[in-house]
Amino acid sequence: MDNKHAVTALAALAQESRLAAYRLLVQAGPEGLAASRIAEALDIPPSSLSFHLKELSHANLIAPRQEGRFVIYAAQFDAMNALLGFLTENCCGGKPCPPCQP
Repeated sequence: MDNKHAVTALAALAQESRLAAYRLLVQAGPEGLAASRIAEALDIPPSSLSFHLKELSHANLIAPRQEGRFVIYAAQFDAMNALLGFLTENCCGGKPCPPCQP
């Protein structure tokens, strides 16, 4: 992952409704959820949700697929893992990280 893709992904997640939608899709797993179920679960109007899902999709964090008359959205776990890897690359200067302190 490069800086441009990381910034795009982080910008997509830097909004409350999009972060909530992404977290919901992560919980749903690879099977994903229909847009209507996402809107219902998050109490977001469909027109607003459509905009937010477009932003997450543009950042390659989620992917839509058509199932009959429904559009199902699923988290792209590879993209999030790549982002996390990018953010933690060379963590602790390449030395073993100390244990986390509570």
